[in-house]
Amino acid sequence: MTSTQPTEHTHSLHTPYSRLTPDVVLDALAAVGFDGDGRLMQLNSFENRVFQVMMEDGSAVVTKFYRPDRWSDEQILEEHAFTLEAAACDVPVVAPMALRDAGRGRLAALLSAPSADLPTLARVAVGDLTWRLAVWPRRAGRSPELEDAAVMHRLGQALARLHGCGSAGSFQRRERRAPLQDARDALSVIERSSHLPPDQIHGWQRVSEQVLQAISLRCNTHTPAQLRIHGDCHPGNLLWRDDRPNLVDFDDCATGAAVQDLWMLLSGEPEAARQQLGWLLDGYTEFRAFDEREIGLIPAMRLSRMLRHNAWVASRWSDPAFPAAWPDFGRSGYWAQQALQLQELAAEALS
Repeated sequence: MTSTQPTEHTHSLHTPYSRLTPDVVLDALAAVGFDGDGRLMQLNSFENRVFQVMMEDGSAVVTKFYRPDRWSDEQILEEHAFTLEAAACDVPVVAPMALRDAGRGRLAALLSAPSADLPTLARVAVGDLTWRLAVWPRRAGRSPELEDAAVMHRLGQALARLHGCGSAGSFQRRERRAPLQDARDALSVIERSSHLPPDQIHGWQRVSEQVLQAISLRCNTHTPAQLRIHGDCHPGNLLWRDDRPNLVDFDDCATGAAVQDLWMLLSGEPEAARQQLGWLLDGYTEFRAFDEREIGLIPAMRLSRMLRHNAWVASRWSDPAFPAAWPDFGRSGYWAQQALQLQELAAEALS
């Protein structure tokens, strides 16, 4: 999943992906100075299309072809600038690589962030389509062991250092994570879509009111400091290797509260999650102070993310990858289950 501000999209925004063939990927990379040897593999990504490509020199890169109209050039370049800034501060992030005009006649534009000295975003024309792409070095790794105190301690240290960098500047174009407004926006997308079955509408509206009440109650208890954050810091966006994490995929970096980057690393029963949070904060507070009042916002963030996920799927339904991944999405059973889970989480948040 990608935790983005849900928006409605038409079929025309999805059909170009069917034309993103291996030859197109290789031609586009060659245009910006990366000559592949013909071997490539599509990686798991719903929002964009991401490929691992072997180079003629034996190295490997990861390239992302951005979904049309999801982000503006300026928003993407802010993402790149943030990761480059963090990498310069020795934060363990994987930052984009510099691109160049390789003289292949396909390059439409090379774009640089105002704060960066190197171009990291390209517009490449292949056939009658123009693709926006960026390139990263491949980083191998495995999922972190979140039940391991030492691993969580190191993750806390890494996130504190990222947030230290994030607090030193600000985004001008990226989204702001605000649980209550995000939830309202998501509910609007869901209710306008055709995916909510008629027999579920009344129950869904009732649960929605409970959810908004619960989020509002939690958010009114504390207004957290805002800073640049990863925004989608779940285990799938962490690669663990040589006793250290690599933070990857800043596609959803945003302005928000520090705790937004912590809570998705917690799992299991409440007692286990509290222990994991303690391990994280032990490492975090070695590098940066943490306002513990933000912990009370976690139930609101969990509810908001669940709604945003459903709105995201609804808004991307014309992309063939989505019906294949969520075949039950339009059925009563799916929405009844979602309503029950939301009701339970809202009850916990209100308690």
